[in-house]
Amino acid sequence: MGGRRGSATSLLAVELAADSSVVQPTCLEPTLPDYGGACLSEVVPVLYRRRELAEAGELPAWLPKVVAEARQVVLLVLDGLGWRQLTERRRLAPTLSAMSGGPITSVAPTTTATALTSIATGCAPARHGIIGYRLATARGILNVLRWTAGGKDARASVPPERLRRAEAFCGHRPPVITRAEFAGSGFTEAHLHGVPLVGWRAPSSISVEIARALRGGAELVYAYYDGIDKIAHEYGLHEHYDAELTAADRLVADAIEALVPGAALLVTADHGQVEVARQPVVLDEDLVCEVALLSGEGRFRWLHAHPGRDGALLAACRERYSSIAWVRHREELVAENWFGGELAPEVAALLGDVALVASAPVAFYDPADSGELRLISRHGSLTADEVLVPLLAAAA
Repeated sequence: MGGRRGSATSLLAVELAADSSVVQPTCLEPTLPDYGGACLSEVVPVLYRRRELAEAGELPAWLPKVVAEARQVVLLVLDGLGWRQLTERRRLAPTLSAMSGGPITSVAPTTTATALTSIATGCAPARHGIIGYRLATARGILNVLRWTAGGKDARASVPPERLRRAEAFCGHRPPVITRAEFAGSGFTEAHLHGVPLVGWRAPSSISVEIARALRGGAELVYAYYDGIDKIAHEYGLHEHYDAELTAADRLVADAIEALVPGAALLVTADHGQVEVARQPVVLDEDLVCEVALLSGEGRFRWLHAHPGRDGALLAACRERYSSIAWVRHREELVAENWFGGELAPEVAALLGDVALVASAPVAFYDPADSGELRLISRHGSLTADEVLVPLLAAAA
């Protein structure tokens, strides 16, 4: 989709019309995170203050009552389970569907690195600073989940503590039940520093470790499962996704069975999913000349302009891509509160100048991140499919 002026939009329309497997949501305005309200960044702080808030009559309505009254809480994060995807498949998830609660919002961008950090730290992205999946650092583009730059381990060149701006779990040290191989990774050090990790090798172990942690007296237990996200990326939102949701629902049922008297399970997710067109949107050739660097992710692509060219780049991108994306300057996103507050200079430096935030089911191509081409379902943008996530609870 390169070359002539205006070619991206017209070719995209042809492709979407020909690709019946791609859902075409109508997204006139972005679904902004509800910072300070029903948002992922508020969950952990409210859990730790729930008794104090209850005594003051200030418990938020979005927190299920059974959690507010529980002595112990398990917070289970199902990576990639959007509220809309769940409600469209209630029959496949009888356990989740029977739980109390409703939707809350993720953060911006709706990418795992940013959202998991917001959950763990109880902070908006503007405050915790892990403000994307691929960040433009002085050492090159940092892949936050792998903590690599230029394909090499970046724990020495970009130490996790350099980007870490908020303490995990409000200074508490709850047990964190997650994949064993995540121990010691750069991203784990960045968003879970100092927290005791309990590694699992198979999903069946999650409920076992939950029961152990609760019997050990933990007030809060954090558990993480990433199967739904992996399947959505590789297979899209079809029969493999349905099978995985059914399996994840059984995992939730096992977690409920593992609860001790007086405990509650709270289930949420970091983001939802959108199935995208098979071919990504490639920047028109004349725009590439205006761009020094690309960062971010396919559905929240940052363009780093050559010095003094950000205004021209913004205008050109608005002319070309406004029918398929929300095109914003970095300063506009901050002013519209996409990140939950003002950015410290060192955080702002990680961002590009112009953001292409997909409103249509597309992704914007970055040739330096060719692995993205294999992803069928994606996230990162602020459509309701990506932003709305469940917050559901059940008691022992």
